[in-house]
Amino acid sequence: MRPPSDPTATDRAVSEGAVPATMTARHAAHVRAIVDASAQVDVAQQLLQVVVSEAREAGESWTAIGAALGTSRQNAQQRFGRAEG
Repeated sequence: MRPPSDPTATDRAVSEGAVPATMTARHAAHVRAIVDASAQVDVAQQLLQVVVSEAREAGESWTAIGAALGTSRQNAQQRFGRAEG
């Protein structure tokens, strides 16, 4: 079960030609599902950046953050540390 689609993302896909008028309804549904999933990934990445920043501000170590992400502290710091001031 997938969440409701983001009409803005779907409209953008149509206007950018990702869902051409000649595409069958079955194929258009797949493309729209891809657009929806991609938008959800973007939101999840933004949320992850926020919660990692909050964890660092609260004093959590890169080791703990890396463990929570299933990666090394070095990888976590490289991925999220550039946002730190």
